[in-house]
Amino acid sequence: METLFHDLSHALRRLTQNPGFTAVALLSLALGIGANSALFSVANALLLRPLPFKDADRVAILWNRSPGLNVEQDWFSLGQYLDIKLENRSFEAVAVARDSSFNLTGQGQPEYVEGARVSSSLFPLLGAQPVLGRVLTPSEDEKGAAPVVLLSYGFWQRRFGGARAVLGRTLTLNDNNFTIVGVVGPEFTLSKEVLPTVNGIRRADVLLPLPMSAADRSNRGGEDFNILAKLKPGVSFKQAQAEMDALAEQMKRQYPESYPANGRLTLSVVPLLEQVVGNLRLALYVLLGAVGFVLLIACANVANLLLARASVRQKEMVIRAAVGASRARIVRQLLTESVLLGVLGGLLGLGLALVAGRALRAFGPENLPRSGEIGVDGRVLAFTIAVSVLTGVIFGLLPALRESRVDLNEVLKDGGRSATGGHQRTRKLLVVVEVALALVLLIGAGLLLRSYAHILRANPGFNPNNVLALRLTLPATRYATPEAVYNFYKQLGERVRQVPGVEFTGTSYGLPLSATSAAWGPVTVEGYVPRAASELIISNERFVSPDQLRALGMPLVKGRHFDERDVRKELGGTLDVTLVNEAFAQRFWPGEDPLGKHIQRSGKGPWRTVVGVVRDAKEVALENEPALTLYHPIDQFNIRTRYLVARSSNKPEALTAAITSAVHALDAQLPVYEAATLQRRLHNALAQRRFALVLLGVFAAVALTLAVLGIYGVLTYWVTQRTHELGIRVALGAAQRDIVRLVIRQALALVLLGVGLGLAGALALTRVLASLLFGVSTTDGLTFAGLALLLAAIALLTSYLPARRAARVNPLVALRCE
Repeated sequence: METLFHDLSHALRRLTQNPGFTAVALLSLALGIGANSALFSVANALLLRPLPFKDADRVAILWNRSPGLNVEQDWFSLGQYLDIKLENRSFEAVAVARDSSFNLTGQGQPEYVEGARVSSSLFPLLGAQPVLGRVLTPSEDEKGAAPVVLLSYGFWQRRFGGARAVLGRTLTLNDNNFTIVGVVGPEFTLSKEVLPTVNGIRRADVLLPLPMSAADRSNRGGEDFNILAKLKPGVSFKQAQAEMDALAEQMKRQYPESYPANGRLTLSVVPLLEQVVGNLRLALYVLLGAVGFVLLIACANVANLLLARASVRQKEMVIRAAVGASRARIVRQLLTESVLLGVLGGLLGLGLALVAGRALRAFGPENLPRSGEIGVDGRVLAFTIAVSVLTGVIFGLLPALRESRVDLNEVLKDGGRSATGGHQRTRKLLVVVEVALALVLLIGAGLLLRSYAHILRANPGFNPNNVLALRLTLPATRYATPEAVYNFYKQLGERVRQVPGVEFTGTSYGLPLSATSAAWGPVTVEGYVPRAASELIISNERFVSPDQLRALGMPLVKGRHFDERDVRKELGGTLDVTLVNEAFAQRFWPGEDPLGKHIQRSGKGPWRTVVGVVRDAKEVALENEPALTLYHPIDQFNIRTRYLVARSSNKPEALTAAITSAVHALDAQLPVYEAATLQRRLHNALAQRRFALVLLGVFAAVALTLAVLGIYGVLTYWVTQRTHELGIRVALGAAQRDIVRLVIRQALALVLLGVGLGLAGALALTRVLASLLFGVSTTDGLTFAGLALLLAAIALLTSYLPARRAARVNPLVALRCE
């Protein structure tokens, strides 16, 4: 212990005696370790930290998937839920939930509240405990039970200030009164990541019972329900999946009318943590690899600094060896210095990670799951310490081994230049590695940047400029009939069109790129002969008012828009109509006129006549190809919750107050919510992709900076070591440009070798980016060549400073010093 203390004291003195070296080394390490700690804190929050539920590793979410129909996740009916609950042997608990939206009235200004109707089994399944009152009970799963409501912890704090007297009070939701019976704990949050509902609620602020009866087992329609389940102890997800596969086959045999000949019903068991992380896992792994490269470059830089310092300390090492220090003792002392340097760099890096964590929570995308949990905890602290120590060993081992191998006779000579040749070769090799790693990161960031640019340039099929959208929900108690719903939205449209600046206004059930835009279903096309008996046609379905497509800037290619004739029969409508997009028309009527053709929704109901063709639009994701899409008149359906869209000739944000006033003039109890421009929604839809791009770009910039510093350091040291030779060259008549060319040739050799290795590495490693790219190949020649030339140019420009310094060598001074 005394020896270790002595080594640490000596190491600390050496670092303080060389403040320039120490500052540069600590900055490099702080950047490398800090970036790793910051990103590890994200990985820790998303992947490593368990969800805040009891036995979270055994909790699963179930999905109804049809891969052959490109349906990755679909919800369930109550009948399917009851089948799974009653027939399974793998789960100790099964729960069902459905999102609901409510207008909260009777307490000040009306407010829109997101909520969910859930079975009572959800609370023991997730281990939810109330902080006040109680949770829902099994008796409240039955129809006819008293209307009660649970509050989320956040809603309780925000709306009621955490008052304990809230129990027993009445909450008026959609004009119905519910008695508050409890408040769940802050860890119980049904967010959109945990509960990806049909309508995409952000979080459930209120929880209500979901009454059911035995008769619901025959209910195979209305597939709008989420199912959560907890595995029995000792049962694996693989075993549960096998049982669900068998149950799906049983359901298809038992209910052939609900699952026709296509037979594509599947029941998928997905770990809840995997659901929460979603498609971020690959992007996170890519970023973790990127910060690993940054750390390796930082290590190479510090190793270069240590090797440069080694030539200065060779006589010190000789003296230590001469007085009896073994090589192992010298290596231990040198490693102590490097590990201390690594730990100090790690402490600075930890500070950077704390700042980065706050920045990620404050400025990260809203749809980044579990972002509130990003921060430095015990696991992140342990990771930082381990990385710091390991980093100190990695960058310090090679210099320590070289520095401890001394030749007494050679070093004690006055010149001693031959002792530095091996160091110089090693330093050059490290710079080559830095350049190669930096180029790999630059190419990865370049590919993502080009992909992002392609997405921004892609034609979405609608015009998001100068468009405001907001949302309304009409309560069924006051708008019980389709006529009441129709009259309200008709009068609202008339009022909004009178607002100055409004050019078009309309309503729809969903919006492009919104969670609620993903309505879809099977359709039958009159006269179309399926290629196989099992073929099932799946089409996206949109519900729009007459002027909605004009308001969204979606061009009509052929036929007509909807108009006042296209309403329900009882409201005076005469014809069931629909619009199709170009992809639909081309698929089923190539070379024919689609107008007048007929389709049928879900294999039942009236045949709908095609009266127009709409330009293809990317309504689900900008990187996806347009899907088969039908547009139905919303006024032929009884849809109470709608988006209202207004296209303006002025700034659309200015319309919010005027439209809100128009709503309240018709119904003062209606809250207006989700008001935002279409441009803002488009911006938010790309948030996660943009976030990953920015992070990778920052890491690539740091890597480039460290690599350039490495090149500068090696060339500066090379000029210093060869001052005598350069002086002779100048004395013999070498011009300044000859000396400059000599130094730049040294740089060019290192850069070209590094670029060659970097291109080979990028070709091998960028393949993992394939699923993250759009409109660009993983081997895009323009990106590879352009960034290789950019890196080479920056590196050569960096070499000009030491080259100019070498060209100004005074031969008299150089020879006198020698």
